[in-house]
Order: sequence, then structure tokens, then C-alpha cells
Amino acid sequence: MSCYQTILDYGLRSIGYGERLLPKSDITLCEQLVLIGSGMIWNIYFAILALLFGFLFSTILALGKNSNFLLFNKPSRVFIFIFRGSPLFIQFFFAYELFVILPKLGFDMDWGFITVTVETRWLTKAWLGALIVLFFNTSAYTAEIFYGALRAVPSKDIEAADSFGFNDRKKFRRIIWPTMLRLAWPAYTNEAIFLFHATTLVFFTGFPAWQQKGDAIYYASYFADKTYNPFVPYPIVGLYFILFTLLIIGLFSLVNKRLNKHLLPSERSTLKIRLNLIR
Repeated sequence: MSCYQTILDYGLRSIGYGERLLPKSDITLCEQLVLIGSGMIWNIYFAILALLFGFLFSTILALGKNSNFLLFNKPSRVFIFIFRGSPLFIQFFFAYELFVILPKLGFDMDWGFITVTVETRWLTKAWLGALIVLFFNTSAYTAEIFYGALRAVPSKDIEAADSFGFNDRKKFRRIIWPTMLRLAWPAYTNEAIFLFHATTLVFFTGFPAWQQKGDAIYYASYFADKTYNPFVPYPIVGLYFILFTLLIIGLFSLVNKRLNKHLLPSERSTLKIRLNLIR
């Protein structure tokens, strides 16, 4: 089988397209590269959606923690403390056990004029359950980053906005929000990289893969078992993650330049990537 045919057969296998049976003998390097690359689709899926929704939710949490209103401040602080204070691996297992005890067939929501049945069985699947955990986890860490940036917004900028007669909404949109992002972006870039790496933990949790077609670690583990040689598939996984990490750094660097374009070159912050070996 040519490498091109392998790409056609296994390139999208992780999402349910292509050959169902995995190669069991005479496994080639191309097959390992293609199938592990196919599994990376799920890692990218987890990372993109968790970062996207986590970015929005973390902003709300940061504003809540910075608020003087107790009803917003306390829940935000508790949420951030819980998800930053407990290991991500434990959060996966706790969430899975919690989702399992929910009714498998769903529950009814009576809105008076209509009754809606909400399915809960999908929460035990990796594509949703694990995504929720990653979403909550990155929201807590990002909220702490944004909260620190909110506290670091120069008071003179806010006073200048007040002198121009900006109302609270315009002041937040034109002054506080852009400055917060500019200050937080280097640290947030590191959080995005860590979250992408943390998607590998999904394989080791209780969440089953969709139709038994898993992520990059799923295929790497399969090839390591079949070939009795872990020194090929796992370095391939590492290579894929390095390449995508470089892509993340490049994309976030472009945003960072955009956020700092109004500053003098000597005042612009540059990204300094510090990879977390353990959280």
C-alpha cells in the first residue's frame, strides 16, 4: 500500500471516515504518521473549543472576582480556587463519575407551554464530557491571568477616560478591555500552549472515545503495543505537538503585535514562552 493510499484510507479515521480496521502487521512509518496525525484532530478540537469558550467565560470570572458585588465576587473566587487548586487529572475522573450518575435517558424541563427532554448520556463521552472539564479548567486559570491584568491597568488611563466623559461601558470597551488583553496576552499564550498539551490526558481518563476512534495518544499506544517499540510512535506524537505549538506561538504573536501596535517599540511586550512541566 502506498503512502498516498494510506492517507486516503486513514487520514480521517479518527472522526469516523475511512477504513475501520487498524493495521495489525507489517506496520509502516507512513501508517503511524497518518493515523497519529488523524488522532491529532481530536486534540485540536478539544484545544480550540475549550480556549474559545474559556476565553469568554474567564473574562466574566475575572470581572466577577474584581467586582465589589458579593454575589458576583464570591462565586467567581470559589470557582477559580477549586479548578486551580485541584489537579486536572482528578477533575477528569470526578467529572466522569458525576456524569455517570446523571439519568442516562435525560430529564424533562417543563417550561409551562412546552416540555423539553434534555439528554445527559452524551456527557460521559469524551467529545463533550472531557471538553467541559478542559473548558472549566482553562477558564479558571485564564480568569486569574485576566484578573491580575485588570488590577494592573494604569489608573492614569482610567482617569483620562473619566476626564473625557466616558461612561462605564465605553471606558471598559475602549480602555480597560484592550489594556487588560495587552498585559495578559503573554501569560495567556502560555496557558493556551499548556491546555493544548493537556488534551493528551483525555486518553488516560474514564471518558471513552467516540466510536472507539481516539486521539493521538490512542493511536500511539496502539502502535507501541503492536510493534513492541514505543520509540517510534511516541516521538511522532511529540513532533506533532511541537509543530502545533510553534503554530500557536506564531498566531498568538500576531495578536500580540496587534495589541501593542500603538506603543513605542521600546515599550512593546514580547512573548516569553515558559512551558509548565507540571500544573
